[in-house]
Amino acid sequence: MIPRPPRSSEPTIAEAGAWPDVLVRRRLLHAAVLGPTGQWLVQFQPDEPVHVLNGPADVVELAATIQHGIRSTRSQS
Repeated sequence: MIPRPPRSSEPTIAEAGAWPDVLVRRRLLHAAVLGPTGQWLVQFQPDEPVHVLNGPADVVELAATIQHGIRSTRSQS
């Protein structure tokens, strides 16, 4: 696996807010809700536990991990 290069800046709230919408719309996440403290509550499948992401960096990291998994699966087939 090739490691991703480090980001030159921290993800913004707007960037982090766009990713959950895309992931839910593409059915890569079941649900994602921004809490009042800036934490995101995400659920991968309806019958799975809810996970807490602590902020924008965690949301963008989750999106990158999901994208990497999709690309890895495609390259193996």
